[in-house]
This record gives sequence, structure tokens and C-alpha cells, in this order.
Amino acid sequence: MKKLFLSFSVLLLAVSLFAQEKPKQVIKFKETTYDFGKIKQGVPVNHDFAFTNVDAKPAVIEVATATCGCTTPTWPQQPVAKGKSDKINAGFSAQAVGPFEKTITVKVAGVALPMEIRIKGEVLTTDDYVKYEAAKKTKKSGSK
Repeated sequence: MKKLFLSFSVLLLAVSLFAQEKPKQVIKFKETTYDFGKIKQGVPVNHDFAFTNVDAKPAVIEVATATCGCTTPTWPQQPVAKGKSDKINAGFSAQAVGPFEKTITVKVAGVALPMEIRIKGEVLTTDDYVKYEAAKKTKKSGSK
């Protein structure tokens, strides 16, 4: 009975150790969050999230999906060779005024857990953006 209990305990320990393995990393992003800062309403912005294939096999981005229609990701449609780099572009329409943080979920072939990249910033009305830019210029000229 003791041997059975000991065997069962060892089996449970082994299973729990395997369950805690880190997910396989196929691509590595240079950055996972980009802050646009303050941007003008109605003026779309874009940012490229550069990544490198750190796996031994070519990496395939199956899909990149955004949390809302105001964010448009584009990703490479061809496999990215071992050691090579490419990018996922995140476009943001900047229609709604106020702070924003948008997540893009990236699914890589052969990897169970998707990765996430984020864009954030604050959309200002045209009037507020003009005031913001004027204040920045005043600060710059005052610090010379």
C-alpha cells in the first residue's frame, strides 16, 4: 500500500511539473506596448511591432485580432525564417476622444497560447490638440 501511495505521489508531482512548463516562444517582440502619447482626433496613427523568429523552424503568424474595430492589425502572410525579423503593424483610427488602450492578440502556428501586443495613448479634440502643441512649443522655447 505504501508503494502504491508513493508511486501515485511521484506521478502527481511529475504531472504538476509538466503543467508548469513555460509556453514555447517562437517569436520575440522588440516591444510589446507602444504609447502614441497625445494624438489628434480623426488622424489615424500606425506603429510597427518588430519581431524576430527565435525558433528553429519558420514562424507562421496565423492571425492577429484587435479588441475593437478602431484598431487594424496587419501581419506577414508568409512564413518568417529562423533568425529573420518582420513586423506586425497596428493602425488606430483615433475617432473617439479620450484615453485608450487596445490589445492585439497574435496567434502563432504551433503555439497553444496567443501573444499580446498593446497600443495606448490619448485622443484629443482638434482644439485641445492645438493647445497641447502650443504648450509644448512654449516649453521648448522657454528651456533654451
